[in-house]
Amino acid sequence: MPKEIRLNAFHMNAPGHSWAGLWRHPRDNSVNYKSLDYWVNLAQTAERGLLDGVFLADVFGIYDVYGGNADATRRAAAQSPINDPTLIVPTMAYHTKHVGFGVTSTLTYEHPFQFARRYSTLDHLTGGRAGWNIVTGYLASGARGMGRGDVRTHDDRYDVGEDFLEAAYKLWEGSWEDGAVVHDRAGHTFTRPEKVHAVRHDGPYFKVDGPHLSEPSPQRTPVLYQAGTSGRGRAFAARHSEAIFLNGQSRRIVADAVRDVRTQARSFGRDPYDILFFLGATVIAAPTRAEALDLAAEYARYVDPAGQLALVSGWSGIDFGKYDLDQPITYEKNNSIQSFVENITLKADKPITPRELIAFNQTGARGPFIVGSASEVADELIEWVEDTDVDGFNLVRVVVPETLSNFVDLVVPELQARGRFKTAYREGTLREKLFPGRGPLLHPTHPGAAFRNLARTPHLQEA
Repeated sequence: MPKEIRLNAFHMNAPGHSWAGLWRHPRDNSVNYKSLDYWVNLAQTAERGLLDGVFLADVFGIYDVYGGNADATRRAAAQSPINDPTLIVPTMAYHTKHVGFGVTSTLTYEHPFQFARRYSTLDHLTGGRAGWNIVTGYLASGARGMGRGDVRTHDDRYDVGEDFLEAAYKLWEGSWEDGAVVHDRAGHTFTRPEKVHAVRHDGPYFKVDGPHLSEPSPQRTPVLYQAGTSGRGRAFAARHSEAIFLNGQSRRIVADAVRDVRTQARSFGRDPYDILFFLGATVIAAPTRAEALDLAAEYARYVDPAGQLALVSGWSGIDFGKYDLDQPITYEKNNSIQSFVENITLKADKPITPRELIAFNQTGARGPFIVGSASEVADELIEWVEDTDVDGFNLVRVVVPETLSNFVDLVVPELQARGRFKTAYREGTLREKLFPGRGPLLHPTHPGAAFRNLARTPHLQEA
């Protein structure tokens, strides 16, 4: 049976996202990102198209690698200024019923005790539609802003993540037993005290001594997304993630990453298909191919080259201001996004230059760059799914709201007509929608499920 394609709208709480400078386009309204109406319109458009979710990217810090400063970043609004993505979710949820929300939060500068409460609150307020995109933070500017000398090394950040998640699982899954909350008015009891337990976590990076502050939310643990596909990132994702966001300029790169993570998931005792893969894709659709090509050419004129260089320098940790635009990029191991550095050097089909990396095409997009009629777009999306074993796509923001609206109005009906996209939402939480028949909680083979309702184990005590 053909795989049902999954789709997220990929956005960021900032005037600029993956393509620097497009806020200048006369039909783009992303300068209104500070308005709740902007986010409500986005969520309602996504829900009108039956999209699985709104995936909110985030970065903690500012891109200051290019030229050794943040001037180009600020001029082009290259993910700066940037606001907190968690705060806009409840309003979007209030004005929708089904669409989910994958929210990026950097665990490096959080503590599990306070963080667990925030995401339980989000899950409550969204009616079980909250997801967390787990990132560890890679910008030195963010570390300096938090009063630290520098960012932790790449692999060390994942060790921190392991400790953070264990503490969070204990809080979400084990602190409150099922049936702890009874709302017994006659008996003067809201919560049965004997069913709430303090978490005692003494890890290498985090310590917790106390009960989870929130009552269990519909999903307990939010749906867990992850965006790392470096060597260490893949192992982390194979163990913890339920959905992975990845990029890749070629089908070979993407297919290799998917296959490797699924293989590693099996080694952790998980079903390899307990993990969904969302591939970042720039899609420009119009009623005809000629019209789509005209739109793409029009959009390309607004891409800011210096701003784009600021983005790719920040992602890679390589100052492309020191490169000639036509000089092949060489591999550098550093503390930035290693999967991105590897994809543009070691895994590339041919040497890539900075000029190619900032072009408005598939190389610059870091993934599928699809332009055409609804039928042509559907063809390519289906081919990427079948050739790489991804489950769907994060639809990259281009011109707001035009690009997403065109996709919803043109491509979604085409995919539905081919039996490759749902015609109605399933009922239930985000996890139940993504994994039909599984229920709202983590699958029993997920490592977080091991901490569920373990009231008499050493890490839980009476509160």
